[in-house]
Amino acid sequence: MTQALYILLGLTAGVFGGMFGVGGGVILIPAMVYFFGLTQHQAQGTTLAIMVPPIGLLAAWRYYQSGNVKLGMAALICAGFLVGGYLGAGLVQKIPELLMKRMFGSLLMLIALKMIFTK
Repeated sequence: MTQALYILLGLTAGVFGGMFGVGGGVILIPAMVYFFGLTQHQAQGTTLAIMVPPIGLLAAWRYYQSGNVKLGMAALICAGFLVGGYLGAGLVQKIPELLMKRMFGSLLMLIALKMIFTK
């Protein structure tokens, strides 16, 4: 049963990822922490492992077919993301669990407030 729930979570995150460009931080991490009992660090690490295979490839392909992908921009951001992800993963290992949850929640709240109250 748990395996089916994992697949359902992946499907849900995939749909939201395809629709809104979100999934890992907004769907997967909170679900893994609150529904599956992972620590914040485990959820973040697992989400990064999920993103290693081409999970967004088919969604990106659909956007590309519609002329909605800027390949040069994506390649440069990807290069920065590669290095930044490595650096960020190293920095976060020493941060206590409760502080990680609060930082993560604060980030989501700030993003939500900005999106709600700006044009």
